[in-house]
Amino acid sequence: MVTIRRCGWASGDDVAMAAYHDAEWGVPVHDDAALFEMLTLEGAQAGLSWRTILNKRAGYRRAFDGFDPRKVARYDGRHVERLMQDAGIVRNRLKIESTVSNARALLELQRGEGSLSEVVWHAVGGSPKVNRPRTLADVPAKTAESDALSKTLKKLGFRFVGSTVIYAFMQACGLVDDHVRTCFKAKPGASRAP
Repeated sequence: MVTIRRCGWASGDDVAMAAYHDAEWGVPVHDDAALFEMLTLEGAQAGLSWRTILNKRAGYRRAFDGFDPRKVARYDGRHVERLMQDAGIVRNRLKIESTVSNARALLELQRGEGSLSEVVWHAVGGSPKVNRPRTLADVPAKTAESDALSKTLKKLGFRFVGSTVIYAFMQACGLVDDHVRTCFKAKPGASRAP
């Protein structure tokens, strides 16, 4: 039996975590709707484990209309109250309200002929920053780039975008590649799951 070496957080018996690690984490994302989804999920993770959020991902997609920012931006107090009763998501009022306000901020950015993709990729000079940490302990919680991107997003009206949340978002969306050196994804040319 061949053992696939992954980053420590994706090792073990959790099939969903391994699949997310292998197919998504660290893969560059440029689509605004997909970036909006990950910004929401990473914000929801604050104070929780990624496993919790990953297990609720389908619930989030259902609850937030597939992360269509045009639909989410129209949510009002009734929508928020309905979402506060939805066990398929993290029922935190500030996190729910930030998703609505972030959808509005995204649409405002796009109306100004910009895109979330342009803003976030500018933070790393337009291409992924590849790190090769020896261990998970060598991976920072935030960086100068995540500090700067956090400030930029806040100025644009986004919420729940502190530097630590933003660094996790940057990792998830491939702006930074923090696969540890022993991980199969860290190998040259490793872009797909085994």
